[in-house]
Amino acid sequence: MNFLERFFASRDEPESGDGEIYLIVGLGNPGREYVMNRHNIGFMAIDRLAERLDCTLDRVRHRAIIGDGRLGQHRLILAKPQTFMNRSGDAVGPLARYYKVDPERILVIYDELDLPFGTLRMREKGSSGGHNGMKSLINHLGQDFPRLRLGIGRPPGKMPAHAHVLKDFKGEDLEIVDMMLERVIQAVELMVNEGTQAAMTRFNGSVLET
Repeated sequence: MNFLERFFASRDEPESGDGEIYLIVGLGNPGREYVMNRHNIGFMAIDRLAERLDCTLDRVRHRAIIGDGRLGQHRLILAKPQTFMNRSGDAVGPLARYYKVDPERILVIYDELDLPFGTLRMREKGSSGGHNGMKSLINHLGQDFPRLRLGIGRPPGKMPAHAHVLKDFKGEDLEIVDMMLERVIQAVELMVNEGTQAAMTRFNGSVLET
């Protein structure tokens, strides 16, 4: 192992200290063609959070692009699995074990067809709701981890669901996405500092109603 490899390995080691380690995961598909897809709003949330925490998503571990930030005394590992959506658990399961993060400190952010566009809904645990990325995660982690669903709405007319989630956000929709991502930042901060219940009470709802 050369100097650079030793350097990056050492800065990625699990740390001990007064604060907790949180694993914040956004779900999406890797590749330029998917960047602005509705299905990739989880990746967008991680990018916005990294920007706000002034950290860089600059390395790969266990098939995920990760970054390391701090929120007060707590360490946040931000992750974007590169396995494609349906196998997200193949990356997140090993990451959780590597960083020794308990399920209650793993937050997964992802798109939700069954919520109106612009709606945020955080839950402490639950089923997959038919979301293939969440099915994969539950296979690796069980059901008892928090998740933040970002509503993208049902497809218009007779458009198939798979076509809808792979459509890009465009035009006025981008303004709503921006408001949603700002709300995500606030929800993550409150969850880390005061717990999931506090974030649910404060931020569950539509950005269009505030």
